[in-house]
Amino acid sequence: MSAWVLPDHIADVLPSEARHIEELRRGLIDTARGYGYELVMPPLLEHLESLLTGTGEALDLQTFKLVDQLSGRTLGLRADSTPQVARIDAHLLNRRGVTRLSYCGPVVHTRIDRPLASREPLQFGAEIYGHGGLEADLEVIELAQACLQTAGIGELLLDLADVRVIDAVLSGVRLDPGHVQRIHSALSCKDVAELGRLSLGLPERVRADLLALPSLQGDVSVLDEAASMLQPSAAMREALDNLKWLAGQVRGMRVSVDLSDLRGYAYYTGMRFAVFGSVTGQATQAAELARGGRYDEVGAVFGRKRPAVGFSLDVKELVSMVPPRPLVAAIRAPWGTGASLRAAVARLRGQGEAVVCVLPGHEHEVDEFHCDRELVPDPDRADAWTVRKL
Repeated sequence: MSAWVLPDHIADVLPSEARHIEELRRGLIDTARGYGYELVMPPLLEHLESLLTGTGEALDLQTFKLVDQLSGRTLGLRADSTPQVARIDAHLLNRRGVTRLSYCGPVVHTRIDRPLASREPLQFGAEIYGHGGLEADLEVIELAQACLQTAGIGELLLDLADVRVIDAVLSGVRLDPGHVQRIHSALSCKDVAELGRLSLGLPERVRADLLALPSLQGDVSVLDEAASMLQPSAAMREALDNLKWLAGQVRGMRVSVDLSDLRGYAYYTGMRFAVFGSVTGQATQAAELARGGRYDEVGAVFGRKRPAVGFSLDVKELVSMVPPRPLVAAIRAPWGTGASLRAAVARLRGQGEAVVCVLPGHEHEVDEFHCDRELVPDPDRADAWTVRKL
């Protein structure tokens, strides 16, 4: 095998895409900062038990493991930054009130979860700790929307669900964890036949609710339909009312509901959402661009069980969904060692301009910059330089 062949689903990022990714990353971080989120930078690797405790257990099969040559302990390359940010909130910041944090960095996966995915996403996310109310849920949804609009995504669709719905349906029924997991899998696949088999022997009302859940998807009217179809309880009423309130507050996005969507069930404790979008003016199928929800258990393993809600997205994947950005405007300058030329170039760069000095014999090899001006000798002043439009 050639030494330059990369592992499957790992790829170099070349100049044009790298520029786009970096510009988008800056825009996302600035958008989060505009909402009051502080940037944190967790390490790429840490002790495995820290990464895979609590809600992080679900990441076990996705996490690369290696041995620390200094301590002999097992380390993990992070597959998700949220457990790390929860640790920062719990132990390093240890604030009493609301904490808003954002982050952006690579994560590494041992396997892909869908065709053509990367095993090295660039994960951007934002999270609120310390507030358990719907206000925080709505803020995170609106921030996800703002970030995708910053990226240039056009029409957006918000899909809502709540893991407490299935919890309410199965409350009071004793089932072993394996059986419950199979029910969750069947619901996620909307496999009514398998649900029928798995619900044999359960109370008739529970069985009827399980079989009804896959059909409870569509627009917001599904929530009223669910309230009339499913066995009423305080937990069920709270979950449905919360989703209805959130759907009513959202502006600028279409809203759908899917009460059998249990992706991330082991992670989330309440509302969960996904935002779908496609490039404006293109007939491409909408793709999931951001995912989030409430995960109030995330900090429990670190000794601080704080309300938490947030979202994340893959910046690399997002770049593939938006139109290419224009090249950076630049000034073309000749190469030389003269003091006045070097001073003129330094002055322009100090003013924030991109100045590309053309090396001898390479006058036509500028690819990633749009040289719309050039630095030329000033015709009116000796040993001086001026910028003119091309």
